[in-house]
Amino acid sequence: MEIALIAHDKKKEEMIKLIKENKDLFSRHSLIATGTTGKMIKDKTGLAVECLMSGPLGGDQQIGSRIAAGEVDLVIFLRDPLTAQPHEPDISALIRICDVHNIPIATNLGTAKLVLQALATME
Repeated sequence: MEIALIAHDKKKEEMIKLIKENKDLFSRHSLIATGTTGKMIKDKTGLAVECLMSGPLGGDQQIGSRIAAGEVDLVIFLRDPLTAQPHEPDISALIRICDVHNIPIATNLGTAKLVLQALATME
């Protein structure tokens, strides 16, 4: 599977912890991520991650484009609902494109854990 990983600044450490807890599972899949999130994942877990642009610079849209092209199977997007994001329209567009193409998107840690548990049982 191609898994896209995105985390707002205040959620990046949660993303790293989630990936470390499920490193074996993530290692069996192709990973793409927005710039800063991807670099942190690579540096802190050693996993191979294709890093796109930072979210505010177009990374969310790059992932959306890959979803539209049928190249992404799952999105884990740990959003910070308490901080205003200057690129909120891009975030809304990404969620919408997931809905249009029936791509699962986990936008919080609880949902991400459930999706990963389901993925593990499918392998």
